[in-house]
Amino acid sequence: MKTKEIIDDLTMKRAITRITYEIIERHKEIDNLLLAGIKTRGVHLARRIQERLKALEGLEIPLGELDTKPFRDDMTVAEDTTYLPVDLTDKEVILVDDVLYTGRTIRAAIDNLVSHGRPARVSLAVLIDRGHRELPIRADYVGKNIPTSRREDIVVAVTEVDGRDSVSIVAPDDERNQD
Repeated sequence: MKTKEIIDDLTMKRAITRITYEIIERHKEIDNLLLAGIKTRGVHLARRIQERLKALEGLEIPLGELDTKPFRDDMTVAEDTTYLPVDLTDKEVILVDDVLYTGRTIRAAIDNLVSHGRPARVSLAVLIDRGHRELPIRADYVGKNIPTSRREDIVVAVTEVDGRDSVSIVAPDDERNQD
């Protein structure tokens, strides 16, 4: 397998800052927001957006943690470990995830959200959009678009879990000279 780092810690920080500024620009009532990070790395990215919103706007935006596994159509999990600190009814919810690929995780996240209430609006922020959608889902806020082949993997590392911040693309050795 061939691994190539495509985003370092500084570039990741800039992407998250850019997403945060876009959120501020598009939301007139920023105090009606709820950030909902998709476990695991999406939660850490959402927390970073939350911290930047507090630094820039002086507001403490609530942060939830969504467990999509019980809502997936490709796995069976008994326990839902979702945590939502406030009632999401009539809130503007921003889902946060590390990579947008087929759209199936996002569909599961939306199913989970609506099982807890009826948000006024749901939007999506992702660090990486790699394409290859299987469902009609698109991100409203994107840190970086990275076109990939289906045989490649995107690996996001965050300090809180992995001890460093980076994004790498992993490809089979025979794919070096393709795409």
